[in-house]
Amino acid sequence: MTPMTHENPQEATPRIGTLDSLREHLQWAIELEHATLPPYLTALYSLDPERNPEAVRVVGSVFVEEMLHLALAANLLNAVGGRPLLDTPGMLTPYPRRLPHGDPSFEVSLVAFGAEALEMFLRLERPAPPGAPPEDDRYETIGQFYAAIEQGLRYLCHQLGEEAVFSGDPARQISGAHFRHTGGSLFAVEDLESALGALKEIVEQGEGAACGSIWDGEQDVFHPERDEVAHYYRFQELKLGRRYRRGDTAESGPTGEKISVDLAGVRPMSRNPRPAAPGSTTRTAQEEFNRTYCDLLRLLERAFNGSPKQLADATRTMFTLKRQAQALMEMPDGAGPTFEYTDNRGTPGESRWTTR
Repeated sequence: MTPMTHENPQEATPRIGTLDSLREHLQWAIELEHATLPPYLTALYSLDPERNPEAVRVVGSVFVEEMLHLALAANLLNAVGGRPLLDTPGMLTPYPRRLPHGDPSFEVSLVAFGAEALEMFLRLERPAPPGAPPEDDRYETIGQFYAAIEQGLRYLCHQLGEEAVFSGDPARQISGAHFRHTGGSLFAVEDLESALGALKEIVEQGEGAACGSIWDGEQDVFHPERDEVAHYYRFQELKLGRRYRRGDTAESGPTGEKISVDLAGVRPMSRNPRPAAPGSTTRTAQEEFNRTYCDLLRLLERAFNGSPKQLADATRTMFTLKRQAQALMEMPDGAGPTFEYTDNRGTPGESRWTTR
């Protein structure tokens, strides 16, 4: 994680200097983690697993870990007395879109797997440079944003005491859930130590266990004899066509065995798909996908707000999403999922395609 800029929290008031501000920023963290999910899902569903097993492994494992990060962010917010929100129209603003409260010069898009997707993912998972300051808004890297949250947590615990900061209902914590394809863990947040552990888990899986490290501190679940590389470096492996091995560094690049990507084994899809003509077969399929995706958001929100068993239902919903997305990508004219919000009655939300 990006190093903290002040060892003594009482010396300066950080930007996240109140409990309300902390809760607000942790909701932003939930929105940030969610904003990465549609791009990763789109690239994953575009891949033919028989022709691109390594790309499926990498993108799939990163997606699962982003889901884990979403759950940890929800645990953090619940721990400090907040309420995680996912079932809102603002969670699904049109792509291309900026990361919530992130660097306005960077946008993420919905694209099939390929060179553009890899460059986007590398920018998304980019490690914070050495000495980079915490940034609570318009952050350049995700690590700097979480460093600002860490700074605020330490400050508030020093000023108010841990008991006042961690006032949430412990029954709303989710722990012990099994996330396939990751060595990470989901655990309850109940004090500063566990909160810092959650932030560490999120940041290290993305950018490495230490500044300049390519490893995330866990074992590769697909290859237990190997250490696992962080998200940024997994995408570097796909881009450069080689695996990292022990002894490799960020400077050396990967020097291990070759891996290949077959771009002919990618389902075609238009960049940032738009809604098809009303009443068309494609539009009907898009609306079915959107309803299922919003069902997923509702299940996750319920899971994070006192009904943890809903997490298993959310996991099962992912199988329906995959089938629906791949059916869309098999349709003519580069059709693909649009990720539009629908309300609880299954009625499509108002058009959001005219504004950014």
